[in-house]
Amino acid sequence: MRIRSASLTNHCNFNETRDGFQLGVGMRVAITGGTGFVGGHLSRALLEQGHEVVIIARGKCGTSLSREVLESPAVSFVCTGIDDEAALCDAFKGCEGVAHCAGINREIGTETFESVHVQGTANVIRAAKSAGVKRIALVSFLRARPGSESAYLESKWSAEELVRASRLEWTVVKPGMIFGQGDQMVDHLSRALYTFPIFAGLGPRRVRPLAVEDLVGVLVGALVDGTLGLKTVGVVGPTELQFDDAARLVGLAIGKRRLFVRLPLSFHFAMAHIAERMMIVPLVSVAQVQMLREGIVNASNASDDLPNMLTPTTMFDESTVKASLMEVSPIRLTDLRCYEALFAKRVQRDH
Repeated sequence: MRIRSASLTNHCNFNETRDGFQLGVGMRVAITGGTGFVGGHLSRALLEQGHEVVIIARGKCGTSLSREVLESPAVSFVCTGIDDEAALCDAFKGCEGVAHCAGINREIGTETFESVHVQGTANVIRAAKSAGVKRIALVSFLRARPGSESAYLESKWSAEELVRASRLEWTVVKPGMIFGQGDQMVDHLSRALYTFPIFAGLGPRRVRPLAVEDLVGVLVGALVDGTLGLKTVGVVGPTELQFDDAARLVGLAIGKRRLFVRLPLSFHFAMAHIAERMMIVPLVSVAQVQMLREGIVNASNASDDLPNMLTPTTMFDESTVKASLMEVSPIRLTDLRCYEALFAKRVQRDH
C-alpha cells in the first residue's frame, strides 16, 4: 500500500464528515495505549486527517477524548494488552504503521518496567513484522539512557534499542514533560494546588513543557509523512523555566496563590512512595521525581534533529495552561486505593 501524506490533504479523497472526523482514503495506523493521553490525541489527529485507526488497550477509558475517538466509524478497538503477541498480530493486520505509546510510570504487581517497556515492546515489534507493518514509532522519554540508575529510564532505553534493531522503518521519539487536555502534569498540579495551602517546591530543577499537539505533529510526521525514518529525536517545548515556576503558572490559571516551600529531594521521594501506595492515580510517582531530579530540558542519546516544520512552537504560559485544564477538583477519598477496595467489597456483598 502507498503511504499517503497527512500534510497534503488533497492526496486523500475526503467524501464525508461524521462526528467531527473526516472519512476517506488514508493510512491504517495502530496505536498501543490508544485510549491514553498521547494515544488519544494522536488518534484524534489521524482521524481528522482521514486515516483509519486501530486502538489497542486493555479497556475503554472513560475520558471525554477517549469516548469521542471511540465513537468514530473509522476506529477499530482491540481489547488486549501488549503482553499478547498473537492478539497484537491480528490487530496490526492491514496497518501500515504502529505508534507504540503504551507505558507506565510506576510498577504494580506483574506490571513492571521490564515487562511493559522491554518485553511489551519486543512483542509489539514481532507482531508488527508478522503482520507486514512497514513503520513503527516509539514514544520513549527525553532522558532515557543506559547507566541512569533509574529502572524507568533504563527500561525506556532498552525499548529504544529494540526498536532501532527491528529492521522496520523506525522512529524513536523522546518527549519531555507533556501538557494538554487530559494530561498528568497540569491536572495533578492543579489538584494539588487546589487542595493544599502549601506547595512543596523543587528549587532549581528546570523543565521545558511540551504541548501534546506538538508531539502529535512529530508522530504524524514519522508515521504518515515518513520524514523521520531511522531517526532518534528529542522533543521539548520552547519555554524553559523552573518546575516551581511552572506550578505557579498553574496556580495562577486556577486562581490559587500558594506558599511555595523548597524541600529536599528526600521529602519528594518519600511523598511519591506514599502516593504510589495510597492513591489510585498518584499525584507523583517515584520515577517522576527521578526525572525531575536531573531536570527535563535536554535529550540524552538523541542524535538527530527535528526538521523546522516539526519543531514545537507552543509556549507554556497562562493561556495554554488554561486551555489544558479540564475539571479542577480537590483530592478526595475516592482517589485512595483503600476506598476503591472498600467499595469493591461493598458491591460484592450487596450482590
